Amino acid sequence: MILTVIHAMFSLVFGMVVGSFLNVCICRMPHDESVVSPPSHCPHCSCRISWYDNIPLFSYLLLRGKCRSCGARISLQYPLVELLNGLLTLLLFLHFGPTPAFAALFLFSSALVVITFIDIEHQIIPDEISLSGIVTGFVLSFFLKEPGWLNSLAGILLGGGSLLLVAYSYHWLTGKEGMGGGDIKLLAMMGAFLGWQAVPFIIFASSLVGSLVGVSMMLFQKKDSKLAIPFGPYLAFAALLYIFHGQAFIRWYLNFGGFHKG
Repeated sequence: MILTVIHAMFSLVFGMVVGSFLNVCICRMPHDESVVSPPSHCPHCSCRISWYDNIPLFSYLLLRGKCRSCGARISLQYPLVELLNGLLTLLLFLHFGPTPAFAALFLFSSALVVITFIDIEHQIIPDEISLSGIVTGFVLSFFLKEPGWLNSLAGILLGGGSLLLVAYSYHWLTGKEGMGGGDIKLLAMMGAFLGWQAVPFIIFASSLVGSLVGVSMMLFQKKDSKLAIPFGPYLAFAALLYIFHGQAFIRWYLNFGGFHKG
């Protein structure tokens, strides 16, 4: 029991440490900057951040959200990403334990965190993540019981093909671009890691949540349907929902949502 608690706490801390690096990716990748060099520095005064000021979450709290050198405000994004990635890592560990599936889904969820924050701010999904994610997910499927390489390959084709069909259909009907290529590649990446069975659930759940949030935002901001809303975060949310509860939702639907025979 004690050993399990120690492992769980380690997974939380490890996830936050990786989250610190994810912040670097989020800030630099949209500008085609290296995520390795130069070392972490203040975006305001360019002063290099010492290791003791770069401890995930705690340094932000100790410095009260300000740079030690110039006193400029540090974005809340930094501790948020660190905490979010730490909690996701902890949940994955509690759900899968120290298994190959945990390692693969840790890489996957970390990539989703980067994609979500980049897409929210810049409305782009870097190919460096989605395309490499497709390859990584497919390669890992040869070594994992689930989803297996065949389901992974089918997931890539179904994930990318389904949104590509939606994008072409929308363009044909309206003459406008309705979905970016980044979303198409992202869903293909999700299919590579999770298998084709996850794709219908992700499309349905992301569309439902995205519609509810989108309509609420349009009503609140009093804007029309031309309001640009990034779809990547909803896909990411739906993929994580599938990892933890997807099978339960599917069983519930099959038993009571449409195929239950009284």
